[in-house]
Amino acid sequence: MQSASADPYTPGHGTEDYSVSSYDLTIEYRLASNRLEGRALISGVIGGPESHSVPDLVLSLSGLRAGRVSLNGERVRKIRAANGRLKVTPAKALIGGSPFVLDIRYSGNPSPLNGVWGDVGWEELTDGALVAGQPTGSPSWFPCNDHPRMKAAFTIRVTTDAGYRAVCNGTLTSHSVASSRETWVYESTAPMATYLATVQIGRYQLAELADAGAVPQYVAAPGPLLPAARKALAHQGKMISAFSERFGAYPFPLYTVVVADDELEIPLEAQTLSIIGKNHLGSEWAAQRLIAHELAHQWFGNSVTASSWQDIWLHEGFACYAEWIWSEESGSLSTERRASDAWSGLASAPRDLEIGSPGPAAMFDDRVYKRGACALHALRKTIGDERFFGVLREWTGRFRHANASTADFLSLTDELCADLPGFDAAGLLRPWLYEARLPALP
Repeated sequence: MQSASADPYTPGHGTEDYSVSSYDLTIEYRLASNRLEGRALISGVIGGPESHSVPDLVLSLSGLRAGRVSLNGERVRKIRAANGRLKVTPAKALIGGSPFVLDIRYSGNPSPLNGVWGDVGWEELTDGALVAGQPTGSPSWFPCNDHPRMKAAFTIRVTTDAGYRAVCNGTLTSHSVASSRETWVYESTAPMATYLATVQIGRYQLAELADAGAVPQYVAAPGPLLPAARKALAHQGKMISAFSERFGAYPFPLYTVVVADDELEIPLEAQTLSIIGKNHLGSEWAAQRLIAHELAHQWFGNSVTASSWQDIWLHEGFACYAEWIWSEESGSLSTERRASDAWSGLASAPRDLEIGSPGPAAMFDDRVYKRGACALHALRKTIGDERFFGVLREWTGRFRHANASTADFLSLTDELCADLPGFDAAGLLRPWLYEARLPALP
């Protein structure tokens, strides 16, 4: 069941045999038994020219059992599940360029998937559930073409126990109550990578943040945590303003922060929202930098998404640099000082990692974050603020809701700095990205 074009960092996930235009997911979840009943309507197009045919549709689905499956309203010839892959064989091969609608009913007790990055996916909380999708957690709760290049629109309907709120990506379009169950429906029209799709369930109260500015901002938290959450997020509106000025307009219609009533090891990123634990509620820099970091991912990672996991520095290095920008903007340490401190830390760390090609086991290594941010600071010092932030705004504008690579970033930077004599983006950045030695900061 190998994919036709799996990412080497996430083998067995994703294929270019077909693309998905939309996922329409209906989830029935019971908290006490951790039981999920799901239906996925997946609309897509077969890849390649008409002369190309695809005998099977292969999706990622782990820990859940597919029941009834139909393709374009007709029964399929065979379905087979093995090693986290669901293989659907239609009555006849599918021709390149042809649209399809796949209807999959599935069920089971969802649980995190264990891999080189620890447990990712659907996870039970003390009183609720969360999804930690990055990088391969999505198949723990819905069948998908699981690769960041395969972005699609999403509709997510979640029915769960009364008294619990489901928070998902995008805009809440419907909420209904029937007996002891509540249903929440969300629409996300901006294309989204599968790892960014999420469901958060808890005894959450939704509150709009004061001084949010032009972007509607909300917090979903248990009632007793709302005062602390409001205080911790008091500067988020200013963060969005500062980032919008430097990175371009905020790319989505709203932003929500979910505060779990549990302690979480790290915050979690999802499109149009972030998830933090109650242990992350604080006004000190250690907490505020995390809030800034997850917010910055809305530009870098969610709207502009790396074409392959090898280019993860385009997410994490940029979000880390956004932390330093907020540090200076908020009256804390300057960007220069943050970069210098990070460089000193890198100088004392092992130099055995190329952050532009870190390998799957090290793709979330802290050096990818810090060295990526230092690379951006080196670029800024070389070309000046006006050109640097012009590059970032063009980056988020040209590749808005799309995918891009390191090669794309180098090419765009060269294009926008063509009037600088002798400037070469690759010459400047490749030592930071593809060499083990640590370059000096300008």
